[in-house]
Amino acid sequence: MDDETAAALLRAEKARILDLLGDADATIDDREGASDQGDWEDPAVSLTSEEQRDAVTGALRERLATIERAEQRLANGTYGRSVRSGAIIADERLEADPAADLTADEASER
Repeated sequence: MDDETAAALLRAEKARILDLLGDADATIDDREGASDQGDWEDPAVSLTSEEQRDAVTGALRERLATIERAEQRLANGTYGRSVRSGAIIADERLEADPAADLTADEASER
């Protein structure tokens, strides 16, 4: 895969993740004050929702870090190669996941 295509795929994925993170932050803002006096909602439901939101937000931040590492590999000239073995990662895999850092076989070994 050429660098321009890789950079475009990474930019698109990063924008998608940042958009999702923005939506998660908006949800946090919407929930501010939800437990103020007068809120008769079951607090256990609120806690479960917060835990789920925190888990999703954590996964999105982890994905963002993965994309940023891929951007760094692109800048270093090592993008498209496995960080474990140095083997070439198939273009089809990079198109499906532009931040992939292992070959399909290596990823399935995890």
